[in-house]
Amino acid sequence: MAVPEPSEWLDRELYSRQLPVLGLPAMQRIREAKVLLSGLQGLGAEVAKNLVLMGVGSLTLHDPHPTCWSDLAAQFFLSEKDLGKSRAEASQKRLAQLNEAVQVFVHTSDITEDLLLKFQVVVLTASKLEEQLTVGALCHKHGVCFLVADTRGLVGQLFCDFGEEFTVHDPTEAEPLTAGIQHITQGSPGILTLRREDKEHSFCDGNLVTFSGIEGMVELNDCSPRPIRVQKDRSLEIGDTSTFSPYLRGGAVTEVKRPETVRHKPLDRALLQPCVVAPSAREVHHAHCLHQAFLALHKFEHLYGRPLQPWDPVDAEIMVTLARDLEPLKGAEEEPLDEALLRTVALSSAGVLSPMAAILGAVAAQEVLKAISKKFMPLDQWLYFDALDCLPEDEELLPNPEDCAPKDWRYDGQIAVFGAGFQETLSHQRYLLVGAGAIGCELLKGFALVGLGAGASGGVTVADMDYIERSNLSRQFLFRPWDIGKPKAEVAAAATRDLNPNLEVIAHTQVLDHTTEHIYGDNFFSHVDGVVAAVDSFEARHYLAARCIHYLKPLLEAGTQGTKGSASVFVPHVTEVYKGPISAEASEDAPTLVCTMRYFPGTYEHTLQWARNEFEGLFRLPAEIINRYQQASTSLADVDLTSLKPVLGVLRVRPQTWQDCVVWALGHWQLRFCDDIIQLLRLFPPDKVREDGTPFWSGPKQCPRPLEFDISQDMHFLYILAAANLYAQMHGLPGSSDQIALRALLKLLLHTDRPHLAPIFTGELAESGPEQSKELQESLEVWSKGPALKPLVFEKDEDSSFHMDFVRAAASLRSQNYGISEPVDYAQSKRIVSQIIPAIATTTAAVAGLLGLELYKVVGRPRPIGAFRHTYLDLAENRFQRSVPSAPAIQKFHHLEWTGWDRLNVPAGQPERTLESLLAHLQEHHGLKVRMLLCDHALLYSAQESPESQAQYLPLRVTELVQQVTGWVPEPGQRVLVLELSCEGEEDNTAFPPLHYELW
Repeated sequence: MAVPEPSEWLDRELYSRQLPVLGLPAMQRIREAKVLLSGLQGLGAEVAKNLVLMGVGSLTLHDPHPTCWSDLAAQFFLSEKDLGKSRAEASQKRLAQLNEAVQVFVHTSDITEDLLLKFQVVVLTASKLEEQLTVGALCHKHGVCFLVADTRGLVGQLFCDFGEEFTVHDPTEAEPLTAGIQHITQGSPGILTLRREDKEHSFCDGNLVTFSGIEGMVELNDCSPRPIRVQKDRSLEIGDTSTFSPYLRGGAVTEVKRPETVRHKPLDRALLQPCVVAPSAREVHHAHCLHQAFLALHKFEHLYGRPLQPWDPVDAEIMVTLARDLEPLKGAEEEPLDEALLRTVALSSAGVLSPMAAILGAVAAQEVLKAISKKFMPLDQWLYFDALDCLPEDEELLPNPEDCAPKDWRYDGQIAVFGAGFQETLSHQRYLLVGAGAIGCELLKGFALVGLGAGASGGVTVADMDYIERSNLSRQFLFRPWDIGKPKAEVAAAATRDLNPNLEVIAHTQVLDHTTEHIYGDNFFSHVDGVVAAVDSFEARHYLAARCIHYLKPLLEAGTQGTKGSASVFVPHVTEVYKGPISAEASEDAPTLVCTMRYFPGTYEHTLQWARNEFEGLFRLPAEIINRYQQASTSLADVDLTSLKPVLGVLRVRPQTWQDCVVWALGHWQLRFCDDIIQLLRLFPPDKVREDGTPFWSGPKQCPRPLEFDISQDMHFLYILAAANLYAQMHGLPGSSDQIALRALLKLLLHTDRPHLAPIFTGELAESGPEQSKELQESLEVWSKGPALKPLVFEKDEDSSFHMDFVRAAASLRSQNYGISEPVDYAQSKRIVSQIIPAIATTTAAVAGLLGLELYKVVGRPRPIGAFRHTYLDLAENRFQRSVPSAPAIQKFHHLEWTGWDRLNVPAGQPERTLESLLAHLQEHHGLKVRMLLCDHALLYSAQESPESQAQYLPLRVTELVQQVTGWVPEPGQRVLVLELSCEGEEDNTAFPPLHYELW
């Protein structure tokens, strides 16, 4: 049976951010998988949502229990209208809307052994221990992967049993290591020297590697994986090469990932001898205490037929006694149980919290995907997570049973943990969310569930200037297919109101940056209690952080890349201010030099960027230039025509037919991949030597070779198909996807019209004489008199447009020119050229949940720095690092001390003070003798100026001076003018706090 093409079973556009993380083989297994999920409270809803968004083949829901009030605190598929209805049946329709390719069923009967055999993975949430043991034993017996997930208030638990021998095909998210080859010796062992830029590699002894693109020692190409040994000089021993042909040039060495086998114990054994995921011995003991706490909670419910009452000290003491009487854990060091921890868990265990469900639901869903796809190492075997730091440190401030009693309200699950008083505080908050993408949608869901701003005086404002694309739908779960093309902020706001009709959500579609401070100014921020950043650039984060520092607002910030994520909190005067990289380039390698990319590429990334620039130079920029001069009815005589030469190529007149476009594409192929390379080698022959005696073509410079067009080569043909269609689109002509007809046409052209394929106008390395320049100008003048050309804007997510096909084929051919190995994965090529940030629903949900926990702390009473947490997670490698933020760094100058949150406040006064008065005030009240005073980098005052010059400015009112120097016009409602100062005696690293000149 023929293997279906990915396009037949996978929507590449929908999963364009997910594919770089998981890859096609894993996605195919996911699309074919069948999962049973039992338990549809908040945690189960989160697991289901993530699995459906990520495209699992089918999901069967099981939960016959009726919806109750406490469910609504975390179960976003349910509403008051569903009270009394089966949770599973009430959730099915809304869940299925998330992804039309996923089948969502409901199982209404009991779970039986025969039922379990139909699934690859079974997940139990909010289940009784007896059911867990029964189902777990059957799953283990039949090789069905089994998970248990649960949350109780501020603690969560996850268990995985993937069987006695579970093979992980791809243990890590990291791409296999690849490095360019400089030389290989003939010997036993052969020694492989890497290119200079790859010498600081991460290869290790025992790694298996393969080789590709080698010229000369071709016996290594596509050989069976070979083990290596790393030498002191970072060269590699690669085994016996003594009988191989001499190495000539080029090639790459690539790591081969090894499968790993995981062995899991069944639940009954794992309960008594738990293996927990924890980074330290202290954390292991903490996890063991939580393990015993969950067992005691199950035992309490078994004995009394009910869960513990919220904050009931009697129930809590019974649970602690039950935990104390449990059988000691096997294989664990005998340490006393932390009874204070157990007691706090017991008191708060009756609650159901949306952030906890989001975090545990994300991790559980990721483990399901690991079981299905066999990609990434699964948990071994227990994970415990607690957020008890959300509770007040002072025991007198903890809730009481009366304040936490159920009220038949949608927030009952949350009130059971924090009390009704805290819920009232939450409802009056006014928050700004910047970004309505994947993280933003998850946060808005969380805001609706916790009731943030749902009171009469509260509310949430969401700002996002983007529009919904199809690729958003696999993560941004508030959006549906019929929302494509609509503003994200408006659709997200409406969807959030549907989740909680009491929450007022205001949508802003204007960007939030320095150009819109007349909208998001002093008046706006005076009605904001906090800011949440769900943006995808460091520049945007820095701007929002600066706004929060200016207005002294707490900032919650999160980001993801693939399975990695982070969540951070910045609180005025409590934590350090935000200090992330200024830009993506600041945290990555410097941009590739243009000449390297154009003439001396050394990596596949170089060729991809070259191909991307080719697209712009062929199909967008020339059309824009010609149209601009056509519209202005001016001559092209004053234009640099060099960039327009490729538009004509081999044609002397404007194309009129599809065949003309094919002829142009074939001619441009010849120019770029044959003639240009021949010209380059004339300038820099293969044997060229530098002045110091070293070969010119050495190190990162790989000597290229011209290609000869071969219609049987896939990338040769794809280039013509894509280039001809794009050329036709630019000229408003019909294209063609008929590959059979195109092959026939190409064969005819190659046999009969070969002389006509020579370019009329030479490539970029060749000199253009006056006659050719004149001919070029005349041709373009005629060209511009036809209908306007259509500039093509590169579209990474539209696979049928030939955009990515062109870039991929051009990069492949360029790589062949230079002997550069290229990935076989289309998704990887697309990610590189489109600068796509890999993203998946699970990581997004997890970081949003983590921010929800920090929100609890920010909203309540003032908390010490020890209450807050920065979190970093990696779902692929099962890493969860939580740390207390740093305190604000203190700067000193003489008697003054300040942090990044401080400012010098000076009232303007009535009548307004002069510049002279301001300088005197700073010296008298702060001991600062101002050397320079600036406003928005414009100099207002300098002590170095002459007395005559100073005399002109000192009597002026401060605002009058600022208007004269900068042209400043105060915005309506502006309250503060921010000035910068430099003072006598300061050191080079002194950064004084800003001066806030208070206008009113």
